[in-house]
Amino acid sequence: MSKDKGFIAEFKKFILRGNVMDMAVGVIIGGAFSSIVTALTTSFINPLIAVFTGGNEGDGVTVGGQFTIKGVVFDYGAFISAIINFLIIAFILFCMIKAVNKAMTIGKKPEAPKAPTTKKCPFCKSEIALDATRCPHCTSVLEETK
Repeated sequence: MSKDKGFIAEFKKFILRGNVMDMAVGVIIGGAFSSIVTALTTSFINPLIAVFTGGNEGDGVTVGGQFTIKGVVFDYGAFISAIINFLIIAFILFCMIKAVNKAMTIGKKPEAPKAPTTKKCPFCKSEIALDATRCPHCTSVLEETK
């Protein structure tokens, strides 16, 4: 019975972590944003594609263009529309992530550079320990530098 309580407590800890909640919010907002982009593409971009490709409107859906081979209809206008949807969503997400990353760095102090732990052997130019008195690669005796 204690295993169940531990499992439930561990699951509760996992589900309430910030990144899981952020991901859930992101999925919900992404779904809503996707419908906005789809509406933009259907209402504005598809008619432009139809103007340039000579497409027509059928059953209330703007068709950007299509061709037929042996009775099979290939709707390349819908494919172009899907590509435009993807590019718009990817660009907006890129801008949002860039803004969030920029906001995360505001107020943070840059890390101080770490003290070096190695040095170069003056003879063979290999990386060696800072306190080494003899190079392990070329066996040269190193002068102590202060």
